[in-house]
Parts: sequence; structure tokens; C-alpha cells
Amino acid sequence: MASKETCRTELRSAVRLLSDRCLYSASKWAAEQLMGIEQDPAKYTPSHTRFQRGSSSIRRRFRTAASGESSATPSGGVSYVATPLMAGGEEYDYAAVDNDFYLLAKSYFDCREYRRAAHVLRDQISKKAIFLRCYALYLAGEKRKEEEMIELEGPLGKSDAVNKENVSLERELSTLRKNGTIDSFCLYVYGLVLKEKGSENLARTVLVESVNSYPWNWSAWSELQSLCTTIETLNSLNLNNHWMKDFFLACTYQELRMHNESLSKYEHLQTTFSFSNYIQAQIAKAQYNLREFEVVEVIFEELLRNDPYRIEDMDMYSNVLYAKECFSALSYLAHRVFLTDKYRPESCCIIGNYYSLKGQHEKSVVYFRRALKLNKNYLSAWTLMGHEYVEMKNTSAAVDAYRRAVDINPCDYRAWYGLGQAYEMMGMPFYALHYFKKSVFLQPNDSRLWIAMAQCYEAKQVYMLEEAIKCYKRAANCNDREAIALHQLAKLHCELGHTEEAAFYYKKDLDRMEAEEREGPNMVEALMFLAQHCKSKKRFEEAEVYCTRLLDYTGPEKETAESILRGIRYEKLDVEHFPS
Repeated sequence: MASKETCRTELRSAVRLLSDRCLYSASKWAAEQLMGIEQDPAKYTPSHTRFQRGSSSIRRRFRTAASGESSATPSGGVSYVATPLMAGGEEYDYAAVDNDFYLLAKSYFDCREYRRAAHVLRDQISKKAIFLRCYALYLAGEKRKEEEMIELEGPLGKSDAVNKENVSLERELSTLRKNGTIDSFCLYVYGLVLKEKGSENLARTVLVESVNSYPWNWSAWSELQSLCTTIETLNSLNLNNHWMKDFFLACTYQELRMHNESLSKYEHLQTTFSFSNYIQAQIAKAQYNLREFEVVEVIFEELLRNDPYRIEDMDMYSNVLYAKECFSALSYLAHRVFLTDKYRPESCCIIGNYYSLKGQHEKSVVYFRRALKLNKNYLSAWTLMGHEYVEMKNTSAAVDAYRRAVDINPCDYRAWYGLGQAYEMMGMPFYALHYFKKSVFLQPNDSRLWIAMAQCYEAKQVYMLEEAIKCYKRAANCNDREAIALHQLAKLHCELGHTEEAAFYYKKDLDRMEAEEREGPNMVEALMFLAQHCKSKKRFEEAEVYCTRLLDYTGPEKETAESILRGIRYEKLDVEHFPS
């Protein structure tokens, strides 16, 4: 890992250069990591450093003016603007008129007038101008593609519309690459074009060339990550050793469901980027996938204290609050994002979760649909909308929503699980099994998925109890928080006549209920079975203990316990008077 000062210097340069090339998402990411590096307290006074996490506001780590430097507005006729540098350290040596063309094009680009920007640069031959022209044409094509989708199929419909600029862009960028005159930013655009075309192998190769040439463009790393769907593909990449590679690996491990490896990488990165909100959010995401909701909640509370207007990743926080049924906290979060920016997809998703927790499923669907109008490929909204349709018993709409989710990301286990649930509701357990198997393949450590698959095997049309038992065993080994698996294992073994196995699981379930101080029908059932089992095995003392506990209940179980105790007394008398 490079030193803090090296990372800081590189990121400062990257923020300026990426912004100059209109790569604003990558520039924002680099700036956030720059502010995530802790200042050396020996060099800066407390007023120049950020306060510890947990403060109620974001503190400026340092001021722009150090001692001996002036931060005041320059006097007339004096300019303090430094000459920017190219990616390879090359100064802007083209004519001032050419630079004026670029400034005009950039202004048009910033106003989302992409074709005007490209037209202004049509005769410019610098690498920087070629990149902005190609990038503007690509975005113009994407914009027109979105418009065609809406015109042909509506805002949420499917369409075969394509980016019509990609053919000419591919031809031009391919020629530049063959001639060796392409830079890292044009390679990034070329990678986008190839990815959309479906040429994934070549797209990976081109994007690797881009990040090896200029490693600070996080947008290029993100596109490369989306093409790494297996660990074998990831290991085959020929990446240069640079500290940005660690960010990429941590992110990719997470998408490949290697959450512990991802956490290890992020913890290593925190030694340098100790105040990075991005890293904190990614750690929360990994813990969320490991279902450590208490840890996730603490991290997001801290993030909101440090960055109170943050919306990125807050939809995940709302999922945690929804799962924990924290109504007041979710209500507060929904109100907060509504006031900050109500037309962000994440904000709509959070508000949708709020209404879902209130049981207002129709209103929840309205907000999920609104999120999808803002971002048609917003995966969480499709999946959550499917869940709402399941609650509303609208299975056909639920299936459509889940299918759209898996079209966007075939590795989304929640959407496959939702499809299984929908088909189970329609009384089609074999279809449901198919989708549940896909979900457990993608997320083998989630007990809920194994339980759902086991319940399918128990259905009358399937009735494969041995397979169901295997699934429940996997669920029990995956930290079954709902405590379903042990009870079902006991019942199934009892149904199959495996009394010793049934007694074993009833005892484990009983011990767990006692440890968690839970009572209910499952405890009564366990006590009844264990009392009768111990009696049949002549373990009278154990049977009496279970029966005595049953006497505390009112109802038929009390009468059954009294009957068992009478039977035990008679058997004891028989043993005493007529020894064998």
C-alpha cells in the first residue's frame, strides 16, 4: 500500500483531471477518498483535521490556505490558475484556440447538450478532445435509446432499442487502438461500447488496458467489475499492482459473494483511508449480506452523523430497518431523504419501504414504480416491487418484476427467491424448486432459502421428505434465526418413524427455546414428544420432568401429561411387584 501522502497527491491530481474530462462520478469518488485520508496531526493543528467519527457534522480536515500562502481573491490582472496536466504528465501544448473549442464543448456537455458538444470538437485532434467527442456521442446515443424505449414500450416496458452511435464509435476507437494512439480515457469509452455490444472478453481486455494506463478512473474499474462474474475471470486479469487495485478487488469480492475476503480488503484499506465514508458503506453492505443487521445499523447511524445529506446506500439501511421493524427510525429516514432529494431512486425506494412496513402495499408500489421511472435498471426497486405484489397476491405482476430483476443481474439471489415464492403461491412447487435452487446456489449461507426449498419438498405434489430433511439440516447449520429448521427436522423424523432422531432435534429445539426464553406451541409439542419418548424408553425420571413442565399449561396438554404420569406410576409399580 502506498503512503498516505502519495495517495493524497495522486487523488488531488485525479479529481481535477477527471472533472476536466467530465467524468464526474469518478471525480466525486476520488474526492471522497481524498477526504478519507487522515491528516498527520504532527503537521496540522486540530482546526485543520477532522474530528473523530460520531460528531454531528462534517469537519473540514484542512483549510485551503497554509501559512505563507494567500487564499484571498487575486488582485486584478493576476491569475493563480495553474496549468493542468494530461494523464501522462503532458502539458496542454495545443493552441489556445483549440483549448477554447474544448471549453465550449465542455460547457455544452455540462448542460447535457451532447451532440452540440461533439459537433464543436469534430475537427479537434488532441486526445482530450477526441475523448470528450466520443464520450458525448456515446451519451447522446444512450439518451436517444432511453427516449425510444419510452416511446415504444412506456417508461417500464421492455424494448430492443440500441445505442445507434456504437457502431461508428467502435470503428473509430478500434482504429485508434490498433494504431497505438488511444489514451486510457478513450479505452474506457471503447470498453463501454464493447460491453453494450456483448463482446465481454474484448471489453475486459480493453478496460484492463485503461486502468493499467490510468488507475484513478473509478468508473473504468466499476465497468470492469461488472464483467467479472466468476473468481476464475477475476484471477485471469493482468492488472498492475497499484493501491486502486485493492479497492477494485474488495468491490469485486463483494459482488462474487466472498464477503469475508471483501471485509478483509476494506479493513486493510482503512489503515490509509480511515475516514472514508465509501469504505464504511461497503463494509455495511458486506455485513448486510452476512445478515449482521445490528452491525449494519450502527455503521449507517455513524455515516448519517458524519454525512447527514447522504442518500447513496441509504436504501440498504432502510431494508435493515424494515427487517427489524424499526418503524420510527424508518419513518425518520424516509422524511429525511424526502426533504434532501425526493426524486432520487434511493429516496423513492426508502419511502416505498416505509409504506410497506405500514401495510400500505399499493402506495408502496407507487413509489417503487417512481424509482424505476428515474432509473429503469434499479435492481432493488424491481425486487422490492415484486415482494409487494406477492403481499397483494398479484402473482403474475410479481413474477414479471422478479424476471426484470434477474434480467438486470442474474446473480441477484433475492429475485430468484422471489420467483420461487411466487410460483409456490400459484401451486407450482416444481417450478418453485427450480428457482429456489438457483437462489441457494448464489447465497448458500442464507437459512431462509434452504427452509423455502425444504417446504417445497414437503408439498403433496413433490413429497420428498428425505430431501426436505437435507435442506433443513443445511438451514440449521446456517444460523437459522427464525428457529424453524430444528422444529421441522424433529417433525419430519417423527413422521418417518425415526424416533431417536426426532427426540434429538426436539431436545435441541427445546434447549434453544429455553436459552432464548421463548414459549409457545413448539415448546408444548417438544415437551409432549419427549415425555412420551422417554416413557417408551423406560427413562421415567426424564419423562416425569417433561410432564411436570406440561402441568403448568392449561388445556389438553395438561391432561395428556397427567395421563402419562399415571402410566409411569403404574409401570413403576409393575416393575416393583413383578420384577423380571
